[in-house]
Amino acid sequence: MSTLLLSKSDVAELLDMRDVMGVVEQAFRDYAAGHAQMPAKVYIKLEKGDFRAMPGAVPGAAGVKWVNVHHENRKLGLPTIMGIVIYNDPDTAYPLAIMDATEITAYRTAATSANASKYLARPDSRTLGLIGAGRQAYMHVESHALVFPLEGIMVYDVRPEAVEAFIRHFPQYKLKEASVEEAAACDIVCTLTPATAPVVKASWVKPGTHINAVGADAPGKQELDPEILRRAQVVVDDLVQACHGGEINVALSQGLFEKEQVWSTIGEIIIGAKPGRQDSQAITVFDPTGLAIEDIATARLVYQKAKERGDYLFVDIV
Repeated sequence: MSTLLLSKSDVAELLDMRDVMGVVEQAFRDYAAGHAQMPAKVYIKLEKGDFRAMPGAVPGAAGVKWVNVHHENRKLGLPTIMGIVIYNDPDTAYPLAIMDATEITAYRTAATSANASKYLARPDSRTLGLIGAGRQAYMHVESHALVFPLEGIMVYDVRPEAVEAFIRHFPQYKLKEASVEEAAACDIVCTLTPATAPVVKASWVKPGTHINAVGADAPGKQELDPEILRRAQVVVDDLVQACHGGEINVALSQGLFEKEQVWSTIGEIIIGAKPGRQDSQAITVFDPTGLAIEDIATARLVYQKAKERGDYLFVDIV
């Protein structure tokens, strides 16, 4: 046996958002049904960022992602988030592949949000608000456009140049540079910031809005006014991780939200164990922390496609 090595560009050319949305949804279905395993992610905090170790297994696949978040990397011309996946044969533990996880992380994060929007947003949603114009904003447009016929996209960022570049990138859509209030007033709102204090006030959010609170993925991070959580139907990807490092973590620690107020996991909704949106006027919030099962399911997809192509580098490691 030999090990497949895939660079960032290799992985990028093998990924397709629609395919990733499919395997991620299936991973949540497997996890909710007890067919997937995922210990809580482990954090190593450093002066300028952090590392996370994320092991997981889905039917037919196992592995671990080693990923960082270093927000000052932009100044060095490096991605804020980088990582690798070690993808193993679950029967023998042989390392079938070592692949870049930067693209996998970008795709599976946006795919997860769009899947949540499919189950939690109003079916007639037509406007998308993006708070933060970094890489994930680009990916969230791509994923949500596969689910909703978007008629308007409002984008806000503290960096005007990032908004300008974002708008130039999508000439096919009706995009507008917006205030944070305008972006928060859309049908679907995706918060994509590294904030440690609320950037969206409860008074800005309209009845019937769905929010994907993506940026809060570590202890101390927070993007939403806790009043939004108290008023909303809150759905998480994993309750343990969300309590530790998701959007709800700060509100929980301050006594402004109770764990029992979480409605369900997204997997429970996908398999029909819990209903999704029940009221067209309800505010729904999805609190994704990023799960290893998403990465391993996507890595399996990449590995299968690479083997079908047959023109990538295999080496003897073990």
